[in-house]
Amino acid sequence: MARLTCENLSIGYDSKVILNNINFEVGAGDYVCIIGENGSGKSTLMKTILGLQPQIEGKILTGDGLEFNEIGYMPQQTVVQKDFPASVREIVLSGCQARCGMRPFYNKDEKMILKYALQKMKIENLSKHCYRELSGGQQQRVLLARALCSTRKMLLLDEPVSGLDPNVALEMYNLIEELNSKDNISIIMITHDIESALKYASHIMHIGKNIFYGTKEDYINNYKINSFEFENKKGVN
Repeated sequence: MARLTCENLSIGYDSKVILNNINFEVGAGDYVCIIGENGSGKSTLMKTILGLQPQIEGKILTGDGLEFNEIGYMPQQTVVQKDFPASVREIVLSGCQARCGMRPFYNKDEKMILKYALQKMKIENLSKHCYRELSGGQQQRVLLARALCSTRKMLLLDEPVSGLDPNVALEMYNLIEELNSKDNISIIMITHDIESALKYASHIMHIGKNIFYGTKEDYINNYKINSFEFENKKGVN
């Protein structure tokens, strides 16, 4: 059963359509990489799925026990956010806010989720450190841990290795792959890193003049990758 389904989806701003007739499903354990040129609508699609902006037409449905407030989200980090004066523990634990409802405090279960997320990202030793004093790679692990506090089923990641050097980026990719393969968490990730997308993904969505969605193998065998130019690790829409 699909965890996420988009049916005849049209997205955009102020009733102006950027992309239309988007149809795809994401199941348990799927790893979807969304690729395409800058300004093609990748981030707009992700924000629409999350309900951060309304769709113009079509349906976005969840299944397999997944609720919209149980989708973990790791947006691109801004310069201001990199200087946020809070502890790692505080930032990661804030990912549990949707679970709290009207409660003004975190309970034992949420603190156990915090422990799990810190362990999965291998940052237990950084729990009391100030976020703004961390390296870029450490900060990205903190943000991924925060997103993980929201979910056990689906993560949406917007350029999670942007700005990282190759070795640190590889460490992040390995952590994400482990969440997908060992924890059965479905991944939807925007990336400009085509080589890594083709290494890790089970499915590819290529947004361009036309929208391709299918398995990695179908993309490699049937879609003309070389007819498109991509800017690796640069800004997205």
